[in-house]
Formats: sequence, C-alpha cells, structure tokens
Amino acid sequence: MSEKYKIGISIGDVNGIGLEIIIKTLADSAIYNYCTPIVYGHTKVASFHRRSINAHELNFNVITHPSQAHHKKANMINCWEEDVKIDLGVSNETGGKYAFLSLERATADLLAGEIDALVTAPINKDNIQNENFNFPGHTEYLQERDEAAESLMFLVSDTLRVGVVTGHIPVAQIASSITGEKIIGKLKLMNESLRTDFWIRKPKIAVLGLNPHAGDNGLIGKEEQEIIAPALEEARAAGILAFGPYPADGFFANGSYQQFDAVLAMYHDQGLIPFKQISFESGVNFTAGLSFVRTSPDHGTAYDIAGQNKASEVSFREALFTALQIVRHRNENEELNENPLQFSKLSRDRD
Repeated sequence: MSEKYKIGISIGDVNGIGLEIIIKTLADSAIYNYCTPIVYGHTKVASFHRRSINAHELNFNVITHPSQAHHKKANMINCWEEDVKIDLGVSNETGGKYAFLSLERATADLLAGEIDALVTAPINKDNIQNENFNFPGHTEYLQERDEAAESLMFLVSDTLRVGVVTGHIPVAQIASSITGEKIIGKLKLMNESLRTDFWIRKPKIAVLGLNPHAGDNGLIGKEEQEIIAPALEEARAAGILAFGPYPADGFFANGSYQQFDAVLAMYHDQGLIPFKQISFESGVNFTAGLSFVRTSPDHGTAYDIAGQNKASEVSFREALFTALQIVRHRNENEELNENPLQFSKLSRDRD
C-alpha cells in the first residue's frame, strides 16, 4: 500500500481473549509496513495480558492523541486512569465497563476523522449494557453513532460473504420482522458494498428463504411467495442481480454459495452458522452501510480459554487487513469519481 492508514483498535472485554489476539497480531513487526495501529485501552491492562501469555517482546508507545502515533510501533491511548482488577474468564461488570470506555473513545476519534478505520475486539453483549450502550451489539451502536438510517451485518471471507436481514433479535420475532422493504434495503446495502468496498463490478447475490425448503410452494409457509419473491423482483427491476429464494440447508450443503458473490440470509443463525463452519478462522464481521469502516473477528470473548495462550489471532488479523483493504478501495473509488476522465485515459492506456 502506498499510504499507511491509522487503524484504531478497541480492546473488548478485558476478561476475555481480546487483548491476547491484539497482542499476538501486533507482535508481528510486518504489520507496521501496512498500517499504524492505535489501541484504545490501558498499558497496565495490556501488560497483565502480555504476562499471562508470555509475550514480553511487544511494548506499546503511549500517546494521548492519534496524531502522535509512531508509524513503526504499536501505539496505546490510555482511556482511563484507575487500576483495573482482571478476572480472566469471568463475565462481570468490570469487563463491560472498560470495554465500553475503549469503544467510546475509539468511536469518537473515528467520527472525528482522527483514525481511518476501527477494528473491534469481542465484547460481552450483556455486561456492556449501560445508560450509554443500550444495544444488542457493536453493529447497532455504531449505526446510531454514525446517524445512519440502516446498516448491514456482513460476514466476509475469501470463500463466502453472508449478510442478514434481521440481526440480534429473538427468534420469536424473526418472521414478523421480515418485510419486503427491509429485504430490498439490505440488498441495496449489500450490492453497493460489494461494488464500492470489494470492487465487484456486477455482484450476484443469492437470497435464502425463511422456511424449511423455502416454503415448498406455500406448504410450509407463505413468506417466500408473499414477501421474499416480490422483493427480489423489485430489486432486480432496480438493477440488482438478486436470485432465489433458496432453501438454506441444500444451498450450503451442495456448494451453491460458490456461484455467488454474496448471500443474504433472513436471520442471524441461518447465515452465521454455515459461515462460521466454512470460514471460521478466516472470517471477518464487517458493518456495511456506514460512513466509516469497522471490522471485527467473527468470534466472541472465549472466556473458557482466556489467559491460556490458546486463542488464535488469525480472524483478528484478517479483520485488520480487511479494514485496510476496504479503506483503500473507498479512497481510490472516491479519487476515481473525482477524476473520471483521467481514470478513463488510464483504462485505455492499460488496454
């Protein structure tokens, strides 16, 4: 990359594996050839985690503002002053409190344009709840902070991309929450993200049915006939290459997903279970539709292995490089739109 971007990193739950995978990722000095990482947390908490996994070779450069970041080091902004008691593997109020302080400060810098993207380590969606965070997860919080009308939970990897119509809601509310308008809205976000963020010129999107066997022509449910199929017709009329609805089980079992650039699932587990089975270590959670770039690993806090030096940093590293790639694509796309004649000439010269 010709330009090194500043990537903010929120630490997630201090009792989980967040700091372990961050430290393991940033211990690779090759990272600094591509970006300038800025971790939002506290050096004392980071030191505790470094000792727990015997990662003594990584030292953080302490700064107070992203403009002070050293381009060849791992930078740390201390987001609080008090000492924190770490209880590895335990879900408690402390884990949620400091996960939020990290996320809040990083998001503020992201919105102010002080950092180019945000990579979030895993939070516990229960213990992070407070008067300023009353959301089912990162996605909804960041959507509100961005004042965006809509967003898309988009799980991406080299082999599969999956978005969902309904995200973190109870299963009992899924069917009533699925509307034609919502499906079309998610398809538009997915189509635009594939074009702008991933540079796929004419994306092909598969859409899953809600019911077993995609309703079997109305025998097992009519949502496919009455809601999903009409929404797909409207999307195609708007120029979106959307196909389906497909029965979810057979679609993944027979490898049909390989024929498409992305898949739109109706609900969380319908899309995320096959995604994590197919792309677990390499998978990345990307929030599409926002004015900024945010990614995260596709796993949780993993309390059961916290502090045991067992956590794999692969998904977190993928999230970091995916954020870099998307920022670069967005910036290059903006430059091309500003200079379309110059881009046209470059294209002819290449031909």
